[in-house]
Amino acid sequence: MNSFLAERMSQLGSETAFQMLAKAKALEAQGKEIIHLEIGEPDFPTLPNVIQKGTEAMFAGMTKYTPSPGLIEARQVIADYIGRTRGYTVDPDEVVMTAGGKPIMFYSILAVVDPGDEVIYPNPGFPIYESVIQFSGGIPVPIPLREENEFRMDIQELKSLINNRTKLIIINSPQNPTGGMLTKEDLEEMAKIIGDRNIVILSDEIYENIVYEGKAFSITSLPGMREKTIILNGFSKTYAMTGWRAGYGVMPKNVAEHITKLVINSTSCLAGFTQMACIEALTGPQDEVRNRVEQFKTRRDHIVEGLNTIPGVKCLKPKGAFYVFPNIKAFGKTSSEIADYLLHEAGVATLGGSSFGAYGEGYLRISYANSLENIEKAVENIAKALNKL
Repeated sequence: MNSFLAERMSQLGSETAFQMLAKAKALEAQGKEIIHLEIGEPDFPTLPNVIQKGTEAMFAGMTKYTPSPGLIEARQVIADYIGRTRGYTVDPDEVVMTAGGKPIMFYSILAVVDPGDEVIYPNPGFPIYESVIQFSGGIPVPIPLREENEFRMDIQELKSLINNRTKLIIINSPQNPTGGMLTKEDLEEMAKIIGDRNIVILSDEIYENIVYEGKAFSITSLPGMREKTIILNGFSKTYAMTGWRAGYGVMPKNVAEHITKLVINSTSCLAGFTQMACIEALTGPQDEVRNRVEQFKTRRDHIVEGLNTIPGVKCLKPKGAFYVFPNIKAFGKTSSEIADYLLHEAGVATLGGSSFGAYGEGYLRISYANSLENIEKAVENIAKALNKL
């Protein structure tokens, strides 16, 4: 049967979180209690006003095709939001709405990268970056995110990786899986290095509102960088709308036209009722969003403190997102071995750091998008299990 498949399919990777989820669900089916800290999904429900607006839109008949880049009223709201938070004016024609944030990643790489072009991307990082780079025929060039640098890109190291074959640089801040953040100074230095080069930035800003100290900064706010950048954003993380599949990209108009062609050729459009829910998410009350970030902060503090009491574990305090990335090198096993061991021995589902690239080996990604009670129990179970090694 494999002879049916095109060669390009061998270049396509996967996302280990869903594989670990399947393993954990299989154990639960056997009666084992599992604490799920593997999936990057807020445990909070979608806000009631957002659900109501989406439901009203369905009953109002918004169940038909919509324009491929998105409804003009939805794109205008997104344009206003991006412009307000980043300090410039955005035209709705610079916005393309998609079924989640991943399509912007996929479409951007397909639209920008020719076979043989080099793409610099964070490692450890979201695994779909490397997967789609390879699928497009591009050459993945990982830039290590090191614990000693708070899991930030070393901008001088980035400079050493750039050459005349570099076409795209992917940045993600706050970052999955480490919770690290690029500073404004990092991005200013990056902008200087890129200068007038014909290099595109894909700036994954999906966790921009889940920040605990200070604020996230977008490279598009720097002079000359907006014209070189595609922003990837969406509603899944901030508004607990993972199942709604609602994301968007903000980019120069001429790029948006081509990204829209990819939408037309693949998914046609995003559901109208989903877009109305997105409008409500951005324009409705934000108090509960801020409250949830405070709850994430409390959970972060508890899990970091707890993990650092376990002999052999060292865990930095993340600045954003809802993941910790503890160092477990002292146990002399691979990260995937430790993750499997904790699943079976501790009843806690985590992910091995190598799932996020070679430079993630020796770490675990643990999501704290779960209740404080479950987090405390998970840390206790992890401690007991690791003390047996």
